[in-house]
Amino acid sequence: MFGYLTTDFPNLYVKDTVLYKSAYCGLCKSIGQGCGTKGRFLLNYDLTFLSVFTHNVIGKDFTIEKQHCILHTITKRPVAVPDELSRRIAALNVILAYYKLSDNVIDEGKGKFKRSIFKRAYKKARKAEPVLDNIVKTNYDALIKYEKQNSDSIDIVSDPFGVMMKEIVKELVADKFTDNIGELCYNLGKWIYLIDALDDFDKDKIKRNFNVFINAYKDISDKKTFLIEKKQDLEFIFGGILSEIYRCAKNVSYNFNHDLTDNILLRGIFEQTKNVMENKKCKTSIKF
Repeated sequence: MFGYLTTDFPNLYVKDTVLYKSAYCGLCKSIGQGCGTKGRFLLNYDLTFLSVFTHNVIGKDFTIEKQHCILHTITKRPVAVPDELSRRIAALNVILAYYKLSDNVIDEGKGKFKRSIFKRAYKKARKAEPVLDNIVKTNYDALIKYEKQNSDSIDIVSDPFGVMMKEIVKELVADKFTDNIGELCYNLGKWIYLIDALDDFDKDKIKRNFNVFINAYKDISDKKTFLIEKKQDLEFIFGGILSEIYRCAKNVSYNFNHDLTDNILLRGIFEQTKNVMENKKCKTSIKF
């Protein structure tokens, strides 16, 4: 994951701001407990969304308490108390981040030291969640295969990330999984992969990293030109994915209030897409 599944913060209710912060801090605590302190540095907002979403789908409410944490030692903050599901997602966060670091090593030929810092945390996460680790490994292997083939098919290359997201959520929510949730997660995974590729167009061009948009549009020299000359193509690609996400999100059966989830799925990702399409700096983290 890359941290693109964030809220549309200006339109977030106060109650949901508290819930979002609490879920984030709860995952941080869960990572620390299960994978060690270093693993906390790998936490991102995609997994915060996943925690909020899956808790709601399976009907497991958060227990929120005011606690101290490693960054806030004086003033207590609302924290979602770690439970079985958040511990699983915490391990998943470390697994996903480690494979992303490994992918960076393959792409750029560097970053081995950075990856090595988190190897111990990854081993703990893999031991705790071997099924989730296998899901991530299998789909990253498929992605790497397409990269080695230097594929220029946007749909094919983004497929492993969609399948990975779908299979992860299926494993986490078990009997609460539906075809609708599967389609939602599949399209979310594709969106995450492609929005990151579009956002990194110039960086990947300079470093000669694999980027499916660069391969598919070999005549384009930079991101600004790409966004102008191929605007209709990009609107078609992302429009189709976003419309599926919107349709599926409207039909999810939740157990609790879902204003926060709706904010992310129906507003946040649309805002992120707009920012990248307008060549604005896309912030993938928010400081609380």
